[in-house]
Parts: sequence; structure tokens; C-alpha cells
Amino acid sequence: MRQNWRVATALLLLLPSFVCLAQTPEEKGRSIVQEADRRYGGYEDCTARLRMILRNKQGQISDRELRVRMLEVEGDGTRSLCIFDSPADVKGTILLTHTHPHKPDDQWLFLPALERVKRIAAQNKSGSFMGSEFSYEDIATQTLDKYVYAWLRDETCEGQECSVIERRSTDRQNSGYRRQVVWIDKEYLRTWRIEFYDRKDSLLKTLTFAGYEKYEDKFWRPREMTMVNHPTGKSSQLIWSEFAFRTGLTPNDFNQQSLPRIR
Repeated sequence: MRQNWRVATALLLLLPSFVCLAQTPEEKGRSIVQEADRRYGGYEDCTARLRMILRNKQGQISDRELRVRMLEVEGDGTRSLCIFDSPADVKGTILLTHTHPHKPDDQWLFLPALERVKRIAAQNKSGSFMGSEFSYEDIATQTLDKYVYAWLRDETCEGQECSVIERRSTDRQNSGYRRQVVWIDKEYLRTWRIEFYDRKDSLLKTLTFAGYEKYEDKFWRPREMTMVNHPTGKSSQLIWSEFAFRTGLTPNDFNQQSLPRIR
């Protein structure tokens, strides 16, 4: 009898620690994404080259070459530039994005043929980015507090043991998606797949990641990203190369007034 009492007492003493460790699906989902976001960041700034391959339903291809520059801003989000180098009809086009953790992102498009900078309105961010299957919303860095999260399950994806997380935009009025489902591996917290569901909750697009490489013994980046549009059969592939980190970029390199002078 005394032994049973001791066992019961020990269980009662342990109970509060188990309660503290228990997480709701929402808490678990956010904690996983929060740690993944922490590991992705800390690069300060980086540059890369990008090849964009557009394929229509018949398999016909069009190619584009870009340069990408990114900057982390303390106390805010990120700044990014996508600068088109080819083909000739889009050469000199530049997309500038300022992401923010707690307010709508800002985006501007410089069109060299018109020699003017066009602001991308919030309600237009679900539109196609330069004819690709990526929207302006997709191109912007996905800041943590722009979504609410829920852990759905664990399963294997691309040979990796992954946590499957659902995220929903807090900007329901302007987001093109009702929800997104993200596969994040448990070991390194890298994203391997994202499914995008339209406002009617039908599967619209799937983005897959491949060929992850580690830079500076710290930063994992994918070599390839492929977005497939299921209703149209079109796809857009991004092939990354020539990553460089801490190159000395500053906020002055990312303002809309300087866009016509960027080369």
C-alpha cells in the first residue's frame, strides 16, 4: 500500500511538467516555423544569379536570366531586388520588395521601356510575376507573423522526415490563397514542398525544392525550385547559382528612387 502511494505521488509531481510540455497543433506549428525562420536568417545580405525557365502545357520553354540581391533590416523585414538581364524584351526590368513583419509589404516594378516605377497595389499581389507561375505574393519573403500556423502531421517527403504545417495568411482580403501546406524536414528545418490552395480551397499550385547546398557551413539554400500550376499545366523553374553572403549591401541599395540607375 505504501509503495502504491509513493508511485501515485511521483506521478502527480511529474504531471505539471508534462502539461507544460504539451503543445496545441497551433503552438507546435508556430514553434517549428519560428525555428526554421531563425536558421534561415542571420545572413545579413546576399547576392545570387537566377535562371527562370517557363514551360507551357505543351512543353514549350522560354528562358530568363536574373540577378537577385537581398538584405536583412534590423527591426524590420527584408529588402530584395530581382534584376532581369535577358531576354531583350524584359532586360532592365526590376522588382523591388520591402517586406515587413507587421504591416503590408511594399513592392515596386521598374519598367525600362516606359522609364517609370510602378507600385504593386496590395490587391494585385496575387497576379503573375512577369508571366511566371509565381505571384508577387510568392516572390516576397514569407515573414513569420504574416501567418497563423497549425501542425497537421509528420510524414516523409523527398526522402526526408518532415513536419507538415498549415499556414493561413492574416491578410485574407489580399492574399490569393485560402491556405498553404508546407513540408519542413525535422533535421535541418528546410522546406521541401508547399501546396497552395485557392480561395475555394482547391489545390492551385505546388512548389517543390531540390538540391539543397550549405553555404558558410551555416546557410542551406535550394539549387532548384519548381512551381506547377495544376489547372493550367504550366510550370516555372528557378535555378539558383553563385550565392555570395555579406557583400556589403546597405538599405540605400534598395530604394525606389534608385531603380532607374541600377545596372
